[in-house]
Amino acid sequence: MNPIAHPHRREVTPVASPAQYDFPSKLFVEVTTRCNLSCPMCCKQSTGCGIAEGEMTGDIFDRITPSFSRLEALILNGIGEPLLHPSLERFIAVAKAKLPAGAWVGFQTNGQLLTPRRAHALVAAGVDKVCVSADAVTPDIFRAMRTGGERAAVETGIAALRAAARRMGRPLSLGIEFVVTRHNIGELSPLVRWAARHTIDFVIVSHLLPYHDGQVDAAAFDTNTDRAQEIFGQWQAAAERRGIDLNNYFDIFMKFQKTPEQQGLVDYVNCMKAEALQRGITLHVERLLKRDREMLGRVQDAFAEAEQIAAAKGIALRLPSRVPTQTRRCEFIEAGAAFISWDGRVHPCYFLWHQYRCYIGGLAKHVQPLSFGRVTGQPLLSIWNAPEFAAFRQAVRRYDFPFCYDCSMALCDYVEMAEFEQDCHISAVPCGACLWCTGLFHCLQ
Repeated sequence: MNPIAHPHRREVTPVASPAQYDFPSKLFVEVTTRCNLSCPMCCKQSTGCGIAEGEMTGDIFDRITPSFSRLEALILNGIGEPLLHPSLERFIAVAKAKLPAGAWVGFQTNGQLLTPRRAHALVAAGVDKVCVSADAVTPDIFRAMRTGGERAAVETGIAALRAAARRMGRPLSLGIEFVVTRHNIGELSPLVRWAARHTIDFVIVSHLLPYHDGQVDAAAFDTNTDRAQEIFGQWQAAAERRGIDLNNYFDIFMKFQKTPEQQGLVDYVNCMKAEALQRGITLHVERLLKRDREMLGRVQDAFAEAEQIAAAKGIALRLPSRVPTQTRRCEFIEAGAAFISWDGRVHPCYFLWHQYRCYIGGLAKHVQPLSFGRVTGQPLLSIWNAPEFAAFRQAVRRYDFPFCYDCSMALCDYVEMAEFEQDCHISAVPCGACLWCTGLFHCLQ
């Protein structure tokens, strides 16, 4: 029996491996799920969200510290605002005392609580990186993106952190995270210039993952993969040269009787699909025909301009893909990351960290958290090396699961159901509907 079959019907109970321990290289530790803002792009705002509010106790944090000696990075955030945790500075100080040389500790924040006193305490504790969310320079757009937040508070907080680092003579890397949508794409280049004026070291840009149906039209990416768009573009151009209008396909392909011209169009599309399938690519022809090329062009131009500004200003800019990449790579699994919820549960990635619903291309996806154990009952390294967790990581690295959003059947019952069992590849790895491994989403890591 597959050791990770039916992963969401119960929490998998790991058994310690007798083999020599391996170690996670990165830990994402959720110190709280509480937040002082109500941002519409947060999964806590999704319909059917199952994220309970709570904060990590000192006891649970102390239980994971034995794994710190082999870490490259410790990121102290999840779904929630880390600055709401009263022991954040203690967690940072403990981590710095146990992390190896060259490792770093940091967190992402909305920046609204970064007072000069708090900034001094964080720098004194030894924080290495702080990434602040800022999705616009224009105040009104900022407020619409970060409900309850003000851009001025971000500026004040960043200045306080930089001043504290100078006073104490400590290196501190400051960054900005920008969530790009159709509505704020024009703010990206001004924000990079703004970041340069405020001595920001890096800018991370991520696409919006819609968590309710009203956000679907705000997403600034296309669900068709780069290779699907490439092969479709080639066949579409050849069709135009031959006087074939692919837009007529859906009006005629189900007709019982077709004219020779109509049959020729159906045969043409079938040949296109067959060639794509031979290359391991599925084509969602209807979505390919309805691509918003104007929007994709705006995103391309905005990214190119932001790159030029960042290069000139000496800012490290990390941009997402404009469309999903066919060649997938899970940065979390490949980097040896583990995710710890505030209550001590251990998860493999961002996608499977919490319960929520998201919408991609107008289709709803119910996501259930996948946990391999809890540090309150077993050491983290035992959970990490348990056969079930190791088998999961190995299965993901094979990338033998479908890309659901390119499929003309998507989302099929295998993927859309709340209680996932397997996909059309008969794989129990619930990653076919995950877009994190396609380059669309980024975070501090």
